[in-house]
Amino acid sequence: MSKVAVVTGGIGGLGTAMCKALIEQGRRAVAVDYNGLKPEVVDKWKADRKAEGFDIPVYLADVTSFESCAEVCKKIEAEVGPIEILVNNAGITRDAMFHKMTPEQWDAVLKTNLYSLFNMTKQVYEGMIGRGWGRIVNIASVNGLKGQAGQSNYSATKSAVYGFNKALAQECVKKGVTVNSISPGYIGTEMVRAIREDVLQKVIAGIPAARLGEPSEIARTVAFLAADDAGYITGEDITVNGGLYYH
Repeated sequence: MSKVAVVTGGIGGLGTAMCKALIEQGRRAVAVDYNGLKPEVVDKWKADRKAEGFDIPVYLADVTSFESCAEVCKKIEAEVGPIEILVNNAGITRDAMFHKMTPEQWDAVLKTNLYSLFNMTKQVYEGMIGRGWGRIVNIASVNGLKGQAGQSNYSATKSAVYGFNKALAQECVKKGVTVNSISPGYIGTEMVRAIREDVLQKVIAGIPAARLGEPSEIARTVAFLAADDAGYITGEDITVNGGLYYH
């Protein structure tokens, strides 16, 4: 039976690529996304994936809510199967220079990007421990490593991922559960490609690889960390940024 892999932020550009890569690895991918999405948006995404040969169920939840995460994970496990791989990919930005940043902007990013790690991981952790196998992959960011002006909230949440990895990894590695992260650089999602062309070209000019990354390149790294034979890698972060920043 295929292991069930849940990807939060699953119908976004990165999430879509991750779901596909996990299916190609032989997993049963499930997308979890924002419960405020319009039904027609979800239906179109599912139809587009089916046209590509991917059958991916979608469940909606509020990852900032512990109760909502508990409910959606319980439903997935009842309808699809036990969650053995979790990719914490959901994230937002609310950029502002610090002197202009509001408490609302700070809280929104912390709740979505950081609290969601606890809210989702808590639902599946005991099951992974009990079965003696699990993979938790958290999506961080190059800006969690090097910082970025106007993103003190976002950079703080992504930097916190590394501490979460290292602490939790020590608790569960003997039980066959690994906890790792990936720090993408600038990836060619619809959101990034929508940046004004002159600004985008300046961004690309600063990347040693001289191009944006592809969502599939992040997705294949997720699949690598989720593999059955990746059990000796834990508490680590893999940077996928075209040489933009090393740590």
